[in-house]
Amino acid sequence: MDEFDLDLRAIEEQIEEDEPEGSIASDIDGIELGVLDGTTAPEEWIGVIEAGRVLVLAIEGDLNELAAGFARDIHELGGELVHFRGFLIVTPPAVPVDSSRLE
Repeated sequence: MDEFDLDLRAIEEQIEEDEPEGSIASDIDGIELGVLDGTTAPEEWIGVIEAGRVLVLAIEGDLNELAAGFARDIHELGGELVHFRGFLIVTPPAVPVDSSRLE
């Protein structure tokens, strides 16, 4: 049997370079934790989503009132908002939220 040279580093670099544009891994720029209590301007939350980060916000107060300033904008950008156990999870457009296990 012939010997062959397998360069795993070169393969790993090629895989990283070949990651398709628009894939979830390339669109997420991290997760930001915060508190939704009305003290942060809605534009800041929108900016976080536009930057590609996921928001996980602890809700302190009435969710409808607190999210009114940015929820529609996030939705129009293609992002998602999900209320889960006292938290509001807000994702950028390319990051879907699967809530099927909650049913």
